[in-house]
Amino acid sequence: MAIIDIKKIRLEKLGRIKEAGADPYPAKTERTHTIEEALSNFEKFSKAKKKIVLAGRIRSIRGQGALVFLHFEDGSNSLTTGGPAKIQALLKQDELGEQYKFFLDNFDIGDFIEISGILFETKRGEKTIEAASFGILAKSLLPLPEKWHGLQDEEERFRKRYLDILMNEEVREMIKKKSIFWNAVREFHLKNGFMEVETPVFENTTGGADANPFVTHHDALDMDVFLRISAGELWQKRLMVAGFEKTFEIGRIFRNEGMSSEHLQDYTQCEAYWAYSNYEDMYKFLQECYRFAAEKTFGTLKFKIRGFDIDLGGKWPLIDYTEEVQKQTGIDIWKNSEDDMVKKLRELNVEFDGRNKERLIDSLWKYCRKKIGGPAILVNEPKIVSPLSKSSKDNPAVTERFHFIIAGSEVGQGYSELNDPIDQRNNFEKQQVLRNAGDKEAHMADYDFVEALEHGMPPASGHGFSERLFSFLMDKPIRECQIFPLMKPR
Repeated sequence: MAIIDIKKIRLEKLGRIKEAGADPYPAKTERTHTIEEALSNFEKFSKAKKKIVLAGRIRSIRGQGALVFLHFEDGSNSLTTGGPAKIQALLKQDELGEQYKFFLDNFDIGDFIEISGILFETKRGEKTIEAASFGILAKSLLPLPEKWHGLQDEEERFRKRYLDILMNEEVREMIKKKSIFWNAVREFHLKNGFMEVETPVFENTTGGADANPFVTHHDALDMDVFLRISAGELWQKRLMVAGFEKTFEIGRIFRNEGMSSEHLQDYTQCEAYWAYSNYEDMYKFLQECYRFAAEKTFGTLKFKIRGFDIDLGGKWPLIDYTEEVQKQTGIDIWKNSEDDMVKKLRELNVEFDGRNKERLIDSLWKYCRKKIGGPAILVNEPKIVSPLSKSSKDNPAVTERFHFIIAGSEVGQGYSELNDPIDQRNNFEKQQVLRNAGDKEAHMADYDFVEALEHGMPPASGHGFSERLFSFLMDKPIRECQIFPLMKPR
């Protein structure tokens, strides 16, 4: 039957429910217990013949003459299956009289109902509530997808994600795991003395990353503003100036760039800053954070990700940026020319944008990165590709910055933060030259931030990682791991 015909029939049923004097969308239910509470206390309730009221969505209906059996579920978590708690209900014609036919004529799979009755166990051993009465809580006008197949088309799944979640236990479990993951990240930072903060989403200048921002207009102030591209990096550093030693933020950031299995335009990121520490302190801290969150979320430190066997509990070797590029490509980033790099990238069939040295070096590294399973820690990144980082005391041409590499991708990074205002100003000016030349991802110059640094910021380290890490641990594309992915209108 066509959807339009089903909806027409259900609208007629809705009319009959109203004519019977029932509110098909009441504001309140008389529910006394969740279904899981009823199941957990089944023996006590059934022996006492205690009348209780349960509520939930009808998921199946089958009639046998003067009897109707149905299953309904609510949002409580089943301790047995881990999914939504579900229970069987029995409706008897002898018990319900005219209401029995009213149910058969007007109720459907997908409707929300409440049932008042006594718990008992059937001869087949199924826990059941025998209905003494029932009521409508919400009449569904459209049918649910077919139980065993759900939504098959990916675009339809994302567009009607609420149905995908309802019908697909795997998706529902992923959403629960994502909540556990970010709460574990929060718990780890809090228990290590970090204070959670909130920083602006609207900014006059973006900072903290190489990314193209979204632009919107602020009507009250009559000016264009940018949506942030980091979780408050330059704001959290201002808090270091203000005297806070450990801060972190978990929040949404926005980057107006391409989509892929690893990239989205709006997503959740965690960033933290730690005064009187350096990048080595931070990568040791963050390594333990990843282990803590993985164990809490998945109950293991061993994963299969993109064909790589990953053990977060094992050793994470240090990889030198220059040595790895030279080992894999033969290019010495300090000695070879830009022309040499262009030739090598073409030889390797690597797409690259522009011919400035930092972009070419970055493209070579990204080629090499894909071959590293990890977990590993990349260090000694060249200053030319990392302008916000503090230079190494031993070699000013490289930075005190790290990246975590898992399954050929970067899933977290950190720095010894730059706190020299003169060096920071010079770096901003160099980046501005690149922006003026058309590089939309070059850093914007934030001279208000430079002024804050001129008041003095202690030595500090910082880290940042996004929900890409969660998607990798799930071994799924990042878009699949968002609850409601952005879709173009039909």
